Amino acid sequence: MSLNLIERILKLKEEKNALIMAHNYQIPEVQEIADVVGDSYMLAKYAQSTDKDCIIFCGVHFMAESAKILNPSKKVILANPDAGCPMADMVEPAALSEFKKKYPGVPVVAYVNTSAEVKALSDLCCTSSNAVSLIKAMKEDKIIFLPDRNLGRFVAQQIPEKEVILWDGFCITHERVEEEDVIKAIEAHPESKVLMHPECNPAVWKYADYMGSTAQIIDYAAHSEDQSFIIGTEAGILHSLKKVAPEKTFHLLSGCLVCQNMKKTTLADVEKALNGGVPEIVMEEDLRQRAEGALLRMLNPNG
Repeated sequence: MSLNLIERILKLKEEKNALIMAHNYQIPEVQEIADVVGDSYMLAKYAQSTDKDCIIFCGVHFMAESAKILNPSKKVILANPDAGCPMADMVEPAALSEFKKKYPGVPVVAYVNTSAEVKALSDLCCTSSNAVSLIKAMKEDKIIFLPDRNLGRFVAQQIPEKEVILWDGFCITHERVEEEDVIKAIEAHPESKVLMHPECNPAVWKYADYMGSTAQIIDYAAHSEDQSFIIGTEAGILHSLKKVAPEKTFHLLSGCLVCQNMKKTTLADVEKALNGGVPEIVMEEDLRQRAEGALLRMLNPNG
């Protein structure tokens, strides 16, 4: 890691009055220079309240888009514009419009891992941290959940009194985890508790001692009396886990748990973005306002 590069980034950040945000799945070097590191919910909440002029987002496209939706007057830049989300791409606006016609009057709950266009067609956004609580609080007994069928099934399992109509999408990284991977990990580390993200295939859930979002997994590990954990989510979380609980041991459940899109952003990308070498996120105001409603209902459910 180049100290000069880090120094230049920090200097530029001050000059531009910029906020650097990074998801827990980013590479360690990027997490280290970020002002705030967190999961999708925490980052969206933080972006809503920043007083900085510019937000440099180290994550994937829908995250930077969400930050722009919530902060229309600020410059929002995705550090690496090539970092997308295959799961978000699994639901297109036109297909969603047709799908909604099959279920008139049924509200759409969109995982935050969706495009602005899809959010604009949705009634409520959620993250893996709050999907269960938000949907449980809805008055309707039937909802459409998209795009992640696995998180949707997890929600349905937690709230059996509601009917959850699933979109057939998934996270290509979490979906790769198979039963034999979990069995091997448990055999190698029998003393470890298994902490798993609900984006994983339901076939492996039975092996989990705890299931939750990245933030919830970090919190659980930090406060648990157990000392060793098998981590069933993207590898980048290990950096945060080791920081909050350096005395504990963490084993990645499988080497397949690496999101190539989350790993695209480098320190050089961050510097380039701060230098104006990366175009900012732009969207039409009408689209922004329609997408904002679903996000605000997530962030301020009692507002």
